[in-house]
Amino acid sequence: MSRVEQPSRRALLAAAVAAAAVSGGVIPAAAHAAPGAGTGGGARRPVDYRAWTTYGDWRRGSVRGARPVAGARPGVVIGTPAGTTDYTDPHTGTTAAWEYATWTSPVHRLTVPATEVIASWNAHTPGGTWIQVDLKGTYSDGTDTPWYVMGRWTAGDGERDIRRTSVDDQGDGKSSVWTDTFSVDDASTGLRLVSYRLRLTLHRRPGTRGTPTVWRLGAMGSDVPDRFTVPASTPGHAGELRVPRYSQEIHKGQYPEYDNGGEAWCSPTSSQMIIEYWGGRLTEEQLAWVDPAYADPQVCHAARYTYDNQYEGCGNWPFNAAYAATFEGLQGVVTRLGSLTDLETLIAAGIPAITSQSFLEEELTGAGYGTSGHLMTVIGFTADGDVIANDPASDDNEAVRRVYRRREWENIWLRTKRYNASGKVVSGTGGVCYLYFPAQPGPRQRKALAAVGVR
Repeated sequence: MSRVEQPSRRALLAAAVAAAAVSGGVIPAAAHAAPGAGTGGGARRPVDYRAWTTYGDWRRGSVRGARPVAGARPGVVIGTPAGTTDYTDPHTGTTAAWEYATWTSPVHRLTVPATEVIASWNAHTPGGTWIQVDLKGTYSDGTDTPWYVMGRWTAGDGERDIRRTSVDDQGDGKSSVWTDTFSVDDASTGLRLVSYRLRLTLHRRPGTRGTPTVWRLGAMGSDVPDRFTVPASTPGHAGELRVPRYSQEIHKGQYPEYDNGGEAWCSPTSSQMIIEYWGGRLTEEQLAWVDPAYADPQVCHAARYTYDNQYEGCGNWPFNAAYAATFEGLQGVVTRLGSLTDLETLIAAGIPAITSQSFLEEELTGAGYGTSGHLMTVIGFTADGDVIANDPASDDNEAVRRVYRRREWENIWLRTKRYNASGKVVSGTGGVCYLYFPAQPGPRQRKALAAVGVR
């Protein structure tokens, strides 16, 4: 996101927000700019993140042509394909046949009946393979949703690959999918999603032996209350992680086919910082396509390989988590956190986080810009509890490290409603967070992740 008040990635929900504001009603949680997590201070966390990651998990699903595999990183692959299907790529116009297999999770009953659900996954997709993730749920009124497409993913974009994409125009009159988020259309009615299943469809070129491997599949459901302000948390852990610093701004005008160039690359730039913090590196061969005159070519690479061809941007949340997991030994999830205490718990265990926030320039001292949707990386806390962030919306790499006032930062991150520059009520980001961490986390890391609802 550039350093001006630009349209949110949830702009399609603006009509719902405006209607609620005019009528004096509650803005539905579906209109929040982000899906997410919980509250601090020991209150019940209004988020339920469930993931399938173990060999036992994969064996408990139902399969049609798919096969669970054991090992250090258990997963699911194509065994004997269930059949062949044609897929017309809407972004190339090409129709091709694909062998496929499916894995469907057991029904998961949400501990938090949800207004929003977002799926995320970690997968290896060799050239000529791809996956589709679908969600089907049951409402609190006893009726079911259709199967919704939550994403079509492949790590590559070569001649043998489909184009990575979300799917628009999905809804049943009670809920809709907005890029990467399932949302109840009108949360003020009390309607909630009480359970869901996830379905994986694994694809490969007919006659080949390659297969996608999916190691993690999960979804986060949430019902975060509407609020302009959130309770202040008490400062806890102080410390700072040594995370590489990259500016999105130095990439202005580069590769405009990927979300209009670097000025909009806050999400992949933040992702690349944390990937490299964990030791993820790109080879010279992988970066050979980037103009050698460009600094930090790995940021250009991250933008290209997180790009959502339907959304026409690099800010698809699960696509960023999936990109991180293409690096050996890493996994990524999209969830929601409830307070700076949650972030302090992660930082103390050595886990930085990517957070989404929206604000006017005057609401965040020292930012120097306003935005209706921006990602940055939290890398630590000062002795006074202020937030240390690597903010990619900076003029150069040296300027990326910022210190933001705790109370201001906490509120702009966790609120779900705010006033924009025109004085209209619009959505807030509500605590959305990407977490990238080792495929085999250590004991302290596992404990910290469990404390914020991630296993």
